[in-house]
Amino acid sequence: MPTTTYLTAAFYKFVTLPDYESRKAPLLALCEQRQVKGTILLAREGINSTIAGAPDDVHAVLAYLRSDPLLADLQHKESFAETAPFHRMKVRLKQEIVTMGVPGTDPTHIVGTYVKPQDWNALIADPDVVVVDTRNDYEVAIGTFRGAIDPQIRTFSALPAWTEQAEQLRPTADGKKPKVAMFCTGGIRCEKSTAYLRSQGYDEVYHLEGGILKYLETVPPEESLWEGTCFVFDERVSVDHGLTPGTHKLCRGCRMPLEDGAQESPLFELGVSCPRCHASTSDVQKNRARERQRQWVLAKTRGNTHIGETTPPVRSKPLPSDVVSACSPTKAAD
Repeated sequence: MPTTTYLTAAFYKFVTLPDYESRKAPLLALCEQRQVKGTILLAREGINSTIAGAPDDVHAVLAYLRSDPLLADLQHKESFAETAPFHRMKVRLKQEIVTMGVPGTDPTHIVGTYVKPQDWNALIADPDVVVVDTRNDYEVAIGTFRGAIDPQIRTFSALPAWTEQAEQLRPTADGKKPKVAMFCTGGIRCEKSTAYLRSQGYDEVYHLEGGILKYLETVPPEESLWEGTCFVFDERVSVDHGLTPGTHKLCRGCRMPLEDGAQESPLFELGVSCPRCHASTSDVQKNRARERQRQWVLAKTRGNTHIGETTPPVRSKPLPSDVVSACSPTKAAD
């Protein structure tokens, strides 16, 4: 029986785009024409995006991007789903496609050594290698690599300050800096973090090519050093080995995964708050969230398109039986 197929494409590229501002309008117009949704970030340093829609429409957007010589070699990851991962289309202009806040950090000039997923286990099993999870604390909380250091940062822009203070990254008595292996969801944060460490004089810096998602896609569970599940910035919330959807739910108040037992807490309110964010939102914000949740429930009950969806669903097509999911990253931020 035919199933509505949504193709998610995640991609990024560090490349100098001096005219990035003028790219916004035609790109947004094309996505809206093709009923493609998601987020595209444009900056002078490149492009970062996750989009979804009917396969032909998503590939049309990718073809348009690759028609530009600067983006001709743009690579993307694909996954398929039966529910829409996104409900709006946004093209945003930014200072950085992933915010670190350190001027001059340019992965097109200097970057760490890429390590393929099949070689990652051997690298991080080396006791002389410091393994660093570059993701935010709420991402690390639900899964990470065995033995990896959690910097306990709230945002990626806090990572440089952490590296300057981390005991594990201090030089030895003879002045030699340690080998460092870094990883993130899809690869983009590692491009910047390893570029930063290289600029700080670390010579042996490595990162996981394709990120955690490529590792979970290609490394068999019985050989895996991954523990837990991987947070993703879309409606699936998390993925497991083989990139099958995980069991985590999302708090609509803070857009973070619900912690174990959160739904039993008196501070949890569906669509409004969870124990993590309850104290940080005002009554006005909570009431606004309650109304949004009420409208969403009403729309679902009536079989209508719920708030946030501004265009019709993508057309129905049979889901390929041999599709291997491989989704992004990013919130357009990984």
